[in-house]
Amino acid sequence: MAFPERFSNLPEYAFPRLRSLLDAHQPGAEPVAMTIGEPRHPMPAFVAETLAAHVGEFALYPPNEGAPELLSAISGWIGRRYGATVGPERIMALNGTREGLFDACLALCPETKGAKRPVVLMPNPFYQPYAAAALSVGAEPVFVPATAQTGFLPDYERLPPALLDRVAVAYLCSPANPQGAVAPRDYLERLVALAEKHGFTLLSDECYSEIWRTEPPTGALDVAAAMGADPERVAVFHSLSKRSNLPGLRSGFVAGGPEGIRRFRQLRAYGGAPLPLPLQRVSARAWADEAHVDENRALYQEKFRIADEIFAPIQSYRGPEGGFFLWLPVPDHLDGGEAAALKLWQETGVRVLPGAYLAREVDGHNPGRDYIRVAMVAPKDDMQRALTRLRDCIYVQGR
Repeated sequence: MAFPERFSNLPEYAFPRLRSLLDAHQPGAEPVAMTIGEPRHPMPAFVAETLAAHVGEFALYPPNEGAPELLSAISGWIGRRYGATVGPERIMALNGTREGLFDACLALCPETKGAKRPVVLMPNPFYQPYAAAALSVGAEPVFVPATAQTGFLPDYERLPPALLDRVAVAYLCSPANPQGAVAPRDYLERLVALAEKHGFTLLSDECYSEIWRTEPPTGALDVAAAMGADPERVAVFHSLSKRSNLPGLRSGFVAGGPEGIRRFRQLRAYGGAPLPLPLQRVSARAWADEAHVDENRALYQEKFRIADEIFAPIQSYRGPEGGFFLWLPVPDHLDGGEAAALKLWQETGVRVLPGAYLAREVDGHNPGRDYIRVAMVAPKDDMQRALTRLRDCIYVQGR
């Protein structure tokens, strides 16, 4: 069965495309995977203990919106981390934040806006479910460049007012996937003001918020609260995958305005998959504990230092402000990120993702074409060896 017509311009997902590019070729050395953002640091010691203590609750249907204890733990974390007061009634637990980031369009995007087809804004490059979410509700996805010229953040303010009036929701990722850019407070203030002026909801994907280089990234909720903005203008998404090294737990949350969360919960009641209760208990424990997060962040900060040292001779290198990806420009002697990824695999066994697979071509240009994304998730020594191989293969050869 074919996809509906509105999905006709949705390309194959990044990782099947990568397998098609690389898997017919032998790796040039022992493979090192640096493609998917799957954390490899140790998970917290309390996970197994908490899970065992509540294993009997797999026999119970879990609350759709999240157990009271979990919602209370998330509310407490938001208050400690951001200084924002967000009660449990403004939070919903998610079965992984990809669910929430996709369902946001289903819950919040109207069929029309101003009697016209609604628009969903997203940075380009971006996390691919944003585009699929927009197409699922028949909205028009608008891909806004997030390049070196814009500080690797989308400049939504420069869009025409007539287009902004059609915007229903706008995605932002900070720290950004793939570039690692962090949105400063004044940027977020202007974006929230823009959402208020044009009546759209900012969907702030903050899944990498606890992995940062020098200072904690600002969050959209606390900015909106400090501005006295309409709480319906912002919804934020957080996850335990990166913060707590628990990608397989599939646990996150969305927090926003009362009406927006009511819509999320109503949608979940009909078509969602709530997090099993034992996993909610683990999640509540994780949101209440910062010691393991501090340890995890220190490991990534050491990886930032290693990457900076390895690529110090490379003039085009720019280390990330947050997250755990390197967004590396491909030298001119190679024909873009696909050629670089294939060369790396065949000559060194290092497996990276072509940047073009994370972006869309607009006006004949794909802003990810001349980049590769490198996930710094492997153990430190393995990562150091792989980054050295990468540097020597891509940047030293051909000079």
